[in-house]
Amino acid sequence: MTTHTYTTSVPVFKQLLNSLNAILTKAEAYAAEKKFEPKVLLDARLFPDMFPLIRQVQVAADFAKSVSARLAGVEVPVYEDDEQTFADLQARIGKTLSFIESLTPAQFEGSETREIILRPGTPKEKKMVGHTYLYHYGLPQFFFHVTTAYAILRHNGLEVGKGDFMGAY
Repeated sequence: MTTHTYTTSVPVFKQLLNSLNAILTKAEAYAAEKKFEPKVLLDARLFPDMFPLIRQVQVAADFAKSVSARLAGVEVPVYEDDEQTFADLQARIGKTLSFIESLTPAQFEGSETREIILRPGTPKEKKMVGHTYLYHYGLPQFFFHVTTAYAILRHNGLEVGKGDFMGAY
């Protein structure tokens, strides 16, 4: 039996990570076509106090892997935040997709009520049950960073639309 937390997390993460990957491919081609350094887009941000594109993609991938891992009851993989190019970001997305695709629906059994502890042992420690973690924290965080990455590129002239954001479903 497939659990609700599996069906509302892993397939959604896969769909939007794949669409983000395709958008990054378009962004790199756009920079080449317009003859400017890709770093211009990679370092772009919507506002000075917001993360640049590189960090938005890193954090989106981090939420996809960490939410999935915690709900499946496995260790969260650790990635270095050393990406500098579109290819690096796409490799990170690929690594994240491989990880979440390795998880089985059976690993999510009981995750709705599993206790999730964020930042354990710190003053910012937060405890919540799996369904609250997924629906009120994990998915909104993931969507925020994917949407912001899309918005940064769209704001910088990349011709993408809702279909690009949504990807195949």
